[in-house]
Amino acid sequence: MKAGRLKQYLVLSPPLAWTILFMFVPYTVLLIYSFWQTQFPLFVPDFQFGNYRQILTDPQYARVLLRTIKIAGLVSAFSLLLAYPYAYFLVFKVRRSGVRLALYMAVVAPLWVSYLLRAYTWKTILGTEGLLNSFLVSTGILSEPSALFLYNQAAMIVTLTYVFIPFMVMPIYAALEKIPTSMIEASADLGESAFATFLKITLPLSIPGIVAGFTMTFCLAFGDFIAPILVGGPDGLMIANVIASQFGAALNWPLGSALALVMLVIVLGIISASDRFERFGKARLG
Repeated sequence: MKAGRLKQYLVLSPPLAWTILFMFVPYTVLLIYSFWQTQFPLFVPDFQFGNYRQILTDPQYARVLLRTIKIAGLVSAFSLLLAYPYAYFLVFKVRRSGVRLALYMAVVAPLWVSYLLRAYTWKTILGTEGLLNSFLVSTGILSEPSALFLYNQAAMIVTLTYVFIPFMVMPIYAALEKIPTSMIEASADLGESAFATFLKITLPLSIPGIVAGFTMTFCLAFGDFIAPILVGGPDGLMIANVIASQFGAALNWPLGSALALVMLVIVLGIISASDRFERFGKARLG
């Protein structure tokens, strides 16, 4: 019995040490810093809530947070609208396994490419000398290149959707692949239409994949700070950019730590809510 427990401890020690060292320790440092005061150019140890009070009372932080939530929500929604039909097509319409694997890898393969390169690609596409403007000018739709396609929230949503859509496709594909074909065939044998079968069987059973994909996509888009720099423009500032500026140019680490913890609480709340929703869905189906 003791040997078994010792073996368990030895197996759990590396991941536990990793979690403590690279998660709990940094978060603890952030928590401590968030109560300090800034007396430029130094940070004075203190226990006060001035940084959190500033976040709650200054409307600019609320605007940035709401903008970030809106952009992350739209990115997740558009990713879902694009990913679900694609995953459905792969699972139920593509019969040859080789073709299915090739189409699946076409979505996953971009993850092997640098994030910065993928984001910068859309800057070249949407720019005044990019592919979109060149096409519109060559077809006569525009008389001259337009700067309206770049440096706005729409460009950010397009870029982030392209970057993070694999994280929506993968869990939805996995959920759809687990659906027994016998259930769909039985529904057809009972006289249900394809659309009714989708609403009563396919969609409910794929909800765990939808929830997982939406959560991952939302959290990744919520914490992004590269796309706003490349394609966002003045109205594309997100909360991660504000945090980076506090730790960088502003040299206000206590306020940056408080903002980072607020962001962490929001993300944990979203993950908790999605977990509850997924469990509720499974209970209803059960």
